[in-house]
Amino acid sequence: MAGQKTEKAIFAGGCFWCMVKPFKEWDGVSDLISGYTGGTLEDPTYEDVKRGDTGHYEAVEIEFDPAVFPYEELLNVYWQQIDPTDDGGQFHDRGDSYRTAIFYTTEEQREAALRSREALGKSGRFDKPIVTEILPASTFYPAEDYHQDYYLKEREHYEQDRAKSGRDEFISTHWGQ
Repeated sequence: MAGQKTEKAIFAGGCFWCMVKPFKEWDGVSDLISGYTGGTLEDPTYEDVKRGDTGHYEAVEIEFDPAVFPYEELLNVYWQQIDPTDDGGQFHDRGDSYRTAIFYTTEEQREAALRSREALGKSGRFDKPIVTEILPASTFYPAEDYHQDYYLKEREHYEQDRAKSGRDEFISTHWGQ
């Protein structure tokens, strides 16, 4: 994809390990980094964020070609990975760093995210209100190397963690996947 116009999208959806694979293998996605955003501490570590007092979210930063995979499609994938009605974390991962949020990098992304959230809220798919925030992007700090592509590096641990999280059951119940 070198030389093509790419954009960045940033999504927080609970544990970033579970947010990589759903986006990684789409045509048009050229890079995906697990990391931290939205907080006050510069260069946070996993331990800093896990402590819960930095304000950071675990998130993924996606580099994509909007001509191949439009931002609206990224939003569709995103919504189908999370419980947008839970403001206390995601599935078995609890706490502020595991909350959901869309961090927009352009005004067009903000508008698309707002439209998408409103449509999801009106869809009747969920019994509770959508609480996922839409926030301006701030500095994104890549997580430590061992967190990158965790689902490939530590497949067995990743699959065990995901299986016990309740994420897959939720997705199946609400999206039929």
